[in-house]
Amino acid sequence: MNKNELGGKMDNLKGRAKEAAGAVTGNKKTQGEGMVERVAGAVRENVGKAEEEVKRDADSSRRREEPDDDE
Repeated sequence: MNKNELGGKMDNLKGRAKEAAGAVTGNKKTQGEGMVERVAGAVRENVGKAEEEVKRDADSSRRREEPDDDE
């Protein structure tokens, strides 16, 4: 898990809490802000997951390209 993934999870949770608080109090502005934070957090988390996948694929490709010492 990288910084974007973790930060996205945190933003998502904060947004969910803010969205719920807005819904409970009837504050549409707070509810909307929470929804925006939640969606932004989900996007950031997905960006972090994609970064990790690209890194994993690059590492895997490098290992396949390295010659074996046994030959």
